[in-house]
Amino acid sequence: MNPIYERNRTAVVRAAQPGDLEAIRAIRNHAAEHSTALWTQATQSSAEGAAWLATHLERGSAFVSETDGEVTGFAVYGPWRELDGYRHTVEDSIYVREGRHGLGIGSALLAAIIASAREAGHHVLIADIEAGNTPSIRLHERFGFHHSGTVPEVGIKFGRWLDLTIMRLPLA
Repeated sequence: MNPIYERNRTAVVRAAQPGDLEAIRAIRNHAAEHSTALWTQATQSSAEGAAWLATHLERGSAFVSETDGEVTGFAVYGPWRELDGYRHTVEDSIYVREGRHGLGIGSALLAAIIASAREAGHHVLIADIEAGNTPSIRLHERFGFHHSGTVPEVGIKFGRWLDLTIMRLPLA
């Protein structure tokens, strides 16, 4: 069994496993179809999801929250930008299953991400958040992330322009 990274009254956070793929994919695809948290409407196939998850599993950067045996959320971190100069900076992504928001699951997942990224020797953790996603912005603020700026109208979804808030947490 994977070690527990974080525990709250609602969920246990552990390292993701290949068997978590379909639960993770369901949460991700719901976000793609119904929210502006993920800036695509394209859903992920099983094959695409498996390849994506395998990359995160290999680097130890994928976590799930579990409540009574059900995956209730997931979080990953990965390269913020692909160029070599950014190699010490990573970006987080946190998603909670519909109907499970406000229970501390996002906090437990973010705590695990921060601890893992710090342990892996990364220098900075970035959160790129749709500017209207106040709960995510507040979550990151509670963990010490600072606003680095907001870039207006850099994305589009559901027929409207989206602003990007960039937040930064020094890890070292």
